[in-house]
Amino acid sequence: MTKTPRKTAVSAKPTAKAKPADKKPAPTKAKTAPRPKSNPAPESPDAMTPPPETPVASSTFDKETLRKMEELSVNIAKAAMTAQSALAKTVFAQPETGAAPADPFQVGPAMTEIMGSLARKPDKLVEAQSELLTGYMELWGKMTRRTLGTEAAPGRPADKRFADPRWQENVMFDMMKQSYLLSSNWINKLISSAEDVDPMVKRRAEFFTKLLTDAMSPANFLMSNPAALQALIDTKGESLVKGMERFADDLARGDGKLKISQADTDSFVVGRNVATTPGKVIYRGKYFELLQYNPTTEQVREIPLLIFPPWINKFYILDLQTKNSLIKWLVDQGFSVFLVAWVNPDASMKDTTFEDYMFGGIYEAVQKVIEHTGAPSVNAVGYCIGGTLLGCTLAHMAAKGDKTVSAATFFTAQHDFSEAGDLLLFTSETWLKELERQMDAAGGVLPGSAMADTFNSLRANDLIWSFFVNNYLLGKELTPFDLLCWNADQTRMPKALHMFYLRKFYGENALTNRKLVLAGVDIDLKKVTIPIYEQAGREDHIAPPGSVYKGSKLFGGPVTFMLAGSGHIAGVVNHPDAKKYMHWLNDAHPATLEEWVDSAVEHAGSWWPHWAGWLNERSGKMVGARDPMKGKLKPLMDAPGSYVLVKS
Repeated sequence: MTKTPRKTAVSAKPTAKAKPADKKPAPTKAKTAPRPKSNPAPESPDAMTPPPETPVASSTFDKETLRKMEELSVNIAKAAMTAQSALAKTVFAQPETGAAPADPFQVGPAMTEIMGSLARKPDKLVEAQSELLTGYMELWGKMTRRTLGTEAAPGRPADKRFADPRWQENVMFDMMKQSYLLSSNWINKLISSAEDVDPMVKRRAEFFTKLLTDAMSPANFLMSNPAALQALIDTKGESLVKGMERFADDLARGDGKLKISQADTDSFVVGRNVATTPGKVIYRGKYFELLQYNPTTEQVREIPLLIFPPWINKFYILDLQTKNSLIKWLVDQGFSVFLVAWVNPDASMKDTTFEDYMFGGIYEAVQKVIEHTGAPSVNAVGYCIGGTLLGCTLAHMAAKGDKTVSAATFFTAQHDFSEAGDLLLFTSETWLKELERQMDAAGGVLPGSAMADTFNSLRANDLIWSFFVNNYLLGKELTPFDLLCWNADQTRMPKALHMFYLRKFYGENALTNRKLVLAGVDIDLKKVTIPIYEQAGREDHIAPPGSVYKGSKLFGGPVTFMLAGSGHIAGVVNHPDAKKYMHWLNDAHPATLEEWVDSAVEHAGSWWPHWAGWLNERSGKMVGARDPMKGKLKPLMDAPGSYVLVKS
């Protein structure tokens, strides 16, 4: 506070004496009558009154406010100490490992090539710079009008990162958000505009530029996120303390690598409230346990249904809870349902091959179901990578004259990998060598978290940054969500099998190019003439619908292609009772997906009933229900078995 200067009293006397004049005889003057004495002139009030003391500034904060501020300060310090301690432990706990290559994804060379392409066309750069400047001029004008009250705040944006109303209500945060979106969209568009660049190089540059711009969102930082700042104030810092405690827990859980929690995993326990459809484990092999589910109808279809889920994840995505379980729904429709629960490999299986999974997985499971039921054949289902393996095995069976699989269904399974989406970026030889290094360090298996990190990066805003903000900046409690709990229950993969899969399918597209040989047999899908039902997800980012459709054209028999709403998981797991999404059907099977979509018919809700109708026509007559206890193979334990319980 600026102090008011004190006023100085004015003196009636001169401040300095006059210099005396030279003494001369004074002239004689006439005496005059003396003047009456006059009272001295009164001093000014300022001179008479002592100057007032400068008032001491009184506090504008009451005791309660001061207490809250003190509590906020303590909690901020506590949060900082928690984060620092966790980071320090991480640094000192890092093991000595072989050095990783500086740029295993080859982002640097990709960006150099992109920049070279842009530099060769300076007119395009000038145009882009002009576009950015125009965008900022418009933004500044809009913000000025908002400040003056001549323009209303914008409505709620489609971008979920800025859904909190404070991003729109506060001019400063709105400006921050709009500036970020303008700049990030501009740089992403600029990278995409590069010409005369190898498509894969361009895709790599686009992908990692998007990752970078997503990471730089103001929503991801405490001081630029209005919702996080409000939570900090409202909770007197407790939100940040909780966030940093969870940050420390996630670092510890990842052994020094941040493993962001996505759900309250303690809320769901396999066999207790997920994977609860009743059944038995009727066989256990080196690579899988075979589950048979208890019938709920008096009669079932003669031809059993055998499901091969992906080994990249655990099978119970198909049997989460009663309300969304595909397994239970199929059982209730009168199908004899069997399922392969893959082993969670450890270092002892590092040399296990793709052929081992073909013979010791699919061939063996088919034979065990036929042996147990006495049925002449099975109908098979392959999901994701399980579908890729099933397709290869069917071609091998066709070459050998084996007819034990009479019809097959594929859930989001790829056989042609030429349009396999952004996962192709993770299959360059430089990255594969880094992956081999990681697997060797882990004893010959790919840690489950590695594959999860890859999948999460494909949808970073949804699967990384949203949880980063909620968990660490807002300090929110984790949500009990069955699907995300399943997603966190990861599996390992044997080195030999996984490297074969990445190199042969993603790298060489060997199945499509007819360069795949398994156990001495040339694998040709044209030899597969059994009926095929092919499902793809419209928003699938792991097995894009275009890729799935191209694969469906490789088979030699009748193919029913169906396009479901949503993506890799929700596009498959969509119970009819949920009345969600839609699906498209087309009796024709033209050369391209675009042609198929042009004449496809949209249907509301789940595609499961349509598929069940297709299965019924190919599953034989109705027979008495099959009790797992009464087959040839003796039950070993209750479903979901023991392999699914092994943690990574």
